[in-house]
Amino acid sequence: MKEKIFKTLDEQIEILQNKGLIIHDVDYAKEILFRENYFFVAGYRHLFMRHNDKDRFIKGTTFEELYGMFVFDRMIRNIMFKYILIVENNIKSIISYQMSKKYGFKEKDYLNPKNFTRDPMKSRQVRDILDKTKRQIRVNGKQHAATMHYLSNYGYIPMWILVKVLSFGIVSELFNILKKEDRDAISEIYHLNEETLSIYLSLLANLRNVCAHEEVLYDHRTQRPIPDCKYHQYLNIDKTDEEYIFGKNDLFSVVIMLKQLLTSEEFREFAYEIGYEIDILEGRINVVPLISILNRIGFPENWRDIIDMD
Repeated sequence: MKEKIFKTLDEQIEILQNKGLIIHDVDYAKEILFRENYFFVAGYRHLFMRHNDKDRFIKGTTFEELYGMFVFDRMIRNIMFKYILIVENNIKSIISYQMSKKYGFKEKDYLNPKNFTRDPMKSRQVRDILDKTKRQIRVNGKQHAATMHYLSNYGYIPMWILVKVLSFGIVSELFNILKKEDRDAISEIYHLNEETLSIYLSLLANLRNVCAHEEVLYDHRTQRPIPDCKYHQYLNIDKTDEEYIFGKNDLFSVVIMLKQLLTSEEFREFAYEIGYEIDILEGRINVVPLISILNRIGFPENWRDIIDMD
């Protein structure tokens, strides 16, 4: 197996130049590569490679364009992360309210297996998720001020406090094992059916981790597609083999999910922030048309129309 060996900054610059990348200011490029990591910056090169030669940059591509794509990805990743955190906080609050109101506020009450689905096919899943939740109480209960306060003074942790130490992933799993009547009650708040909300929560929990670990986002694809919805139809998104080509498992599917899970004001702010970064990117990149970049991300050309849709 061929080994990857260490390359100095000068060698990294030489590799990029040999692939046809124009570097006007070598010192600036070396500073960026040193601070940001060659591997991460070069990870955006695929967008700028020739169709007939995947090892050569499109003629005229500059380092500034390559780095501009890197910065754009970082900015939309930060924006999406910020608004996914809002959804995470909201669903934690709603689930804890629903469970506490119905089953009590002590963990021995609200984590009673009888309060969850009685579907025999999910009995093992119920046990596993409740074990995960109780493990979080043991591991994190004395590490957070709020949970420690309740444990020290009252001997229990109410669910509205517990959700603070539960990951979004565990909360999305917890939603899946609720009784159907409880899943329905929570889903109705978002004007969604419980199956769709379950898919959304699972996908957003995963995407939250992608954003938190600064993985490449612009061409990220989710583990499964979201269900067709009215926004695919309203935007008149094209189909191939009866499947919408945008908004199913790409970044625009995240926009569609957030459209339905944020308040209208929150979503408007989110969309404006994303639009601002797209406008900046358009001014930074010349060798690749903006529409090609949007298509790679999964955004239809008329994506902004979703802002004012009901």
